[in-house]
Amino acid sequence: MSENVTPTTPSAPVNHPVTDEVRAALAVTLRGCEELLPQPEWIAKLARSQATGVPLRIKLGLDPTAPDIHLGHTVVLNKLRQLQDLGHQVIFLIGDFTSTIGDPSGRNTTRPPLTREQIETNAQTYYKQASLVLDPARTEIRYNSEWCDALGARGMIQLAARYTVARMMERNDFAERFKAGTPISVHEFLYPLMQGYDSVALKSDLELGGTDQKFNLLVGRALQAEYGQEPQCILTMPLLEGLDGIEKMSKSKGNYIGISEPANDMFAKLLSISDTLMWKYFQLLSFRSEAEIAALKAEVEGGRNPKDAKVLLAKEITARFHSPAAAEAAEQDFNNRSRGGIPDDIPELSLSGAPLGIGALLKQANLVPSSSEAMRMVEQGGVRVDGSVVGDKGLKLEAGTYVLQVGKRKFARVTLG
Repeated sequence: MSENVTPTTPSAPVNHPVTDEVRAALAVTLRGCEELLPQPEWIAKLARSQATGVPLRIKLGLDPTAPDIHLGHTVVLNKLRQLQDLGHQVIFLIGDFTSTIGDPSGRNTTRPPLTREQIETNAQTYYKQASLVLDPARTEIRYNSEWCDALGARGMIQLAARYTVARMMERNDFAERFKAGTPISVHEFLYPLMQGYDSVALKSDLELGGTDQKFNLLVGRALQAEYGQEPQCILTMPLLEGLDGIEKMSKSKGNYIGISEPANDMFAKLLSISDTLMWKYFQLLSFRSEAEIAALKAEVEGGRNPKDAKVLLAKEITARFHSPAAAEAAEQDFNNRSRGGIPDDIPELSLSGAPLGIGALLKQANLVPSSSEAMRMVEQGGVRVDGSVVGDKGLKLEAGTYVLQVGKRKFARVTLG
């Protein structure tokens, strides 16, 4: 046969004891996760690994669709690092082949594929940024073109024969598009097949992904069974809301925090999230123990200023991607800007029309020449209200007095009525 992977017959399962170490590893796995499927199989895998000393193979695949990684991407990277710290083998898979297909997950239209040049450019920076979370010395880097290119037309057809159209149409976005009469290209069916084939090629025990990747991860389980392998378990992580607290973090929506952003901007953006969203950020982004986070939350509920907790979070994340010294300096910069760093002679004016959108407000305050320029500055993290970075282009301010800042030198104190 022309397929790369030869079907095998899995050995008979052996039951190993579920020790305290296994239960602790399960707790680490479950922290902050959306789903672990099937949990009993993962417990059995953990028990086998603990008894035999053979690490489990844990896979995360990322298509280099953009050159920069933001904090939303690090939700699964953090989980990967936690499992890595338990002694398991982490596989960081760059989907240089699948990127040429285009992942339709969660979309109601065909996603245009990337060119080879775009993929190569983006992939160069991906692992460098991911290494700020993962331990490079214990990470296996792979590119799925290794086995996908070698499949050829015959192998691709043989692979497609192992999955039915009926099962493919169980995927929500395909079913909804078919019902609505929206075109579905045949090549889009190939994406989940190729992602699943990655699991076969790598013999993965566990694959991680966002909740929007659940179907693709399950295809990997099905294909592994088809090839006689022990099926992988799947772990889905929640999608992290961006600075607006509504939409998932996305560069295209302008509500993101890039992990390569300057320390001062990263710190200020983290302080701009809501007091409610802060706890989800703690759960998914912080390396603090759950007990420590619970104690901190109890203190806030007991009357401690929530900003104290938010500062701890902002300093932890900023220090991780920069340094402790940079985090301290960022906190000082933020305090200077929000208190003593505002010039004494800034213009003061009164405007009517509350609530007023941030774009119109900045234009009327003569801080930008146009609303479109205001939106551009918001996207770049260059707009602050009372010292906090604005990440939501749709922000509307109610009646009140605000200190507005655009860039480093433009200020205005506006009373909005």
